[in-house]
Amino acid sequence: MWSVTTLLCVAGTVFVYAVVRRLYLRYKHPLINVVGLSAAVVISALLLLDVPYAAYEPARKIMTALIGAATVSLALPLYRYRKLLLRHAVAIIVSVGAGAFVAMFSAGLIAQSGGLPREVVMSILSKGVSIPFAVEVAKIYDGIPSLAAAFVVATGTLGSLLGVWTLNLARVNSPFARGLTLGTISHAQGTAAALQEGEEAGAMAGLAMILAGILTAAFAPPVVWLLRAVA
Repeated sequence: MWSVTTLLCVAGTVFVYAVVRRLYLRYKHPLINVVGLSAAVVISALLLLDVPYAAYEPARKIMTALIGAATVSLALPLYRYRKLLLRHAVAIIVSVGAGAFVAMFSAGLIAQSGGLPREVVMSILSKGVSIPFAVEVAKIYDGIPSLAAAFVVATGTLGSLLGVWTLNLARVNSPFARGLTLGTISHAQGTAAALQEGEEAGAMAGLAMILAGILTAAFAPPVVWLLRAVA
C-alpha cells in the first residue's frame, strides 16, 4: 500500500502541473514552461517543507511508470496525420537529419574548443535526444552516462523554453515546422511543448523525436571522426 506521504506527493505534483499548464494555455508566455516551471515549484515546495527526496522517490516511481504509456499514446496523432507525413517524408527526414547532425557536431566542437575533457565531449554529443539514446551513445564512446543524461534534461528544458520563444520571434507559424523543430532539438520536453500548441505540432514533434534519436545514433561515428580530425 502507498503511504499518505506518497499519495500527497503525487497529488501535489499533478496539481502543480495542472495549474502551470492552465497558466500556459491562458497566457502562452514562453517563460511559463510547463515542465521547467512545474519542476521548480515542486522542488521549492519540497525544500520549504523539508521533505527529503527519499520520501518523494516512491511518488516519482508511480508517475514515471506512466511514461511508457504516454510515449505509446503519441502514435495516435501520428496515425491521424499519416497522409501528411507520407507526403512530406523526404523533407522530414532531411530536415530532422540536418538538425540532429548540426546539433551533435556543434555541441561537440564547442565543448572540445573549450578544452573540456574527452569524456565530457562524448557525453554532450547526444544531448538533443531522449535519455536511452544518449546514454547508449555515451557508453560506446567512453562518455559518462549520468552526465549525458544531465545534458539531455538541461537541453530539453532550455529547448522547450527558448525554442518556442525563438520560433515566435522568427514568426514561424506553421504547426508542421514548429513541431519538427521542437521534437528535433529538445526530445520529449519539446514534444510536450508542441502538444500544448495542438495535435498537428505534437504529431510532428513526436515523429522528429523518434527520428532524431535514430539518426543521432547513426551520425555518432562520423561526428566523432570529424571532431578528432579538427582537434
